[in-house]
Amino acid sequence: MSAPRRRNSRGPRASGPQPVAQAPFGQRRRPYAPVEVISADQVEAIHQAALTLLSTTGFRVLAEQARALYASAGAEIDGPTVRLDPGLIGERLATVPATFTLAARDPAHDLTVGGDLCVYASVGGPAYVMDNDRGRRDGTFEEMCDYLRLVQVLNVIHQEGGCPFEPMDLPANTRHLDIYRAQITLLSKNWQTQTLGHLRTMDGIEMAAIALGTTPEAMAERPALLGVINTNSPLQLDIPMAEGLIAMASHGQPVAITPFTLAGAMAPVTVAGALVQQHAEALAGIVLTQIVRPGTPVLYGGFTSNVDMRSGSPAFGTPEYIKAAQATGQLARHIGVPFRSSNVNAANEVDAQSAYESMFSLWGALMGGAHLLEHGAGWMHGGLTASFEKLILDAEMLQMMDAYYEPLDTSPEALALDAIAEAGPGGHFFGTAHTMERYATAFHTPLVSNWDNHPLWLEKGSVDARTRANTVWKQLLATYEQPPLEEDRAEALDAFVARRTEEGGAPLN
Repeated sequence: MSAPRRRNSRGPRASGPQPVAQAPFGQRRRPYAPVEVISADQVEAIHQAALTLLSTTGFRVLAEQARALYASAGAEIDGPTVRLDPGLIGERLATVPATFTLAARDPAHDLTVGGDLCVYASVGGPAYVMDNDRGRRDGTFEEMCDYLRLVQVLNVIHQEGGCPFEPMDLPANTRHLDIYRAQITLLSKNWQTQTLGHLRTMDGIEMAAIALGTTPEAMAERPALLGVINTNSPLQLDIPMAEGLIAMASHGQPVAITPFTLAGAMAPVTVAGALVQQHAEALAGIVLTQIVRPGTPVLYGGFTSNVDMRSGSPAFGTPEYIKAAQATGQLARHIGVPFRSSNVNAANEVDAQSAYESMFSLWGALMGGAHLLEHGAGWMHGGLTASFEKLILDAEMLQMMDAYYEPLDTSPEALALDAIAEAGPGGHFFGTAHTMERYATAFHTPLVSNWDNHPLWLEKGSVDARTRANTVWKQLLATYEQPPLEEDRAEALDAFVARRTEEGGAPLN
């Protein structure tokens, strides 16, 4: 598969595409304290229960290399089971950095992880793609490239989330190479890599180093990749995930240790019990990163939710999900590790259910103090599908949250006593000097409901948000300009992909 350079898959760009209203790129500071849904005593009780679980029941680790690393740090090894003493855990947590940066190909897109800042990442990992025009289907490489182009032009999205959906028209063993090259060449933003096994992970690290004009070893001083490591809940780390974790940590690249703890299925049916198990699994993974390379950046990933007990299918955007997300933020702060959460839903259509479940998830994550919002835009079907329209609607919700973060102005001008006097009792403010001076900037400008940008509003009847979003993503795609990449680096990437493809890529397990 040739490198996707300087082209637009939708054909020649229409002359003079209408601009879509967006705020400029940049992380916005959360000015509010995170919501705390459990007490300090409850946080400590969950933490102590997780420590007890790791020191007694233990954690099954299937990779011999990972077990040897745990053993070297003083863990007790009993066959595949690793037991961790609370003192060992505390010692290793002490080396986790509270904040770190992620480099992008364009330094203007570098990111800070930690503090009161959050990284908004697009959806990553679904099997399918959907849009209004063709419905849900297997994705192709060219469609995936279009999704990446939209991620590039949507200013509110800070980071690409690790391949929007699988390009099923490419061979499974080598498609990651073409995905990485597309992420590098179509984006100037930071992007996430895949961490399934040693080879696939190392390919991402090496290609990122080529793109940045450095070496895999030197990237430890300037982290540029982030990967997600999922434990096999309950209480297990498999071989491919362990290999990916070790490869990333060995090169100083951050990972988000994320147990997949669904209450009633892969974790206890109570939220508290699910949080105990999630905390234990996260601790075990975080400790391993610090054994491999002390000081390696790492995040505590929270993904605890419930399942529909009638069908067993995952449920997201539920009261249990938001409570677990915010409690996880408290647990992450308790151990001093940055926190990853997600914007998720279980809806099958881009409809009211998808909107309210996503808004609930988004609120829970951001007001829970998340430092990485995974699947921030585009997630559908409980993670099975990436939607073009949902990408736009979620981007709009992210812009709304950013607008909510703007500090309240209580200056004399904002208090507006003169304007109130000018309008007088029973008057109105449409024509006051105070209003007219702020006419264009007073309020948040939406992506999908701005009259000037979307003439569909002026047609007979009205259109729904999903239809408007379909118009917006095509309008945005027409504005895409591929960011330049140094020719020698582009050639080196092509040569690397050709060599690794000839070698057979990476195994499927």
